[in-house]
Amino acid sequence: MSSIVEKYSGKVTPVGNSKGIRLDAAFFKAHPEFEGEVRATVLADGQVLLSARSSGPKAKADEKHDPVLLGFLGFLEAQMTAHPSLITAADPTQLARIGKLVKGVKTV
Repeated sequence: MSSIVEKYSGKVTPVGNSKGIRLDAAFFKAHPEFEGEVRATVLADGQVLLSARSSGPKAKADEKHDPVLLGFLGFLEAQMTAHPSLITAADPTQLARIGKLVKGVKTV
């Protein structure tokens, strides 16, 4: 996953009896993985996560995304972008508390 935020513009447009989202050609040049099926997950009002659907083994793992967690992460990103001055490094006391909270927790 890239740590650089890329932004592309687009427009909602009629497609037959439905609607589609047309994105700049630059998006598809930069991200050829968006050739086939895609999935749109609504994170919050006005925010959506667009994911390329692959057919390999990773496709099954991608289906386990938690939309609530994704919504929270979207909110957190917006707050960090809007108020970067509030971001501070964790001090040793906070890290020790965090260590106690997650002691024995197994991750997958």
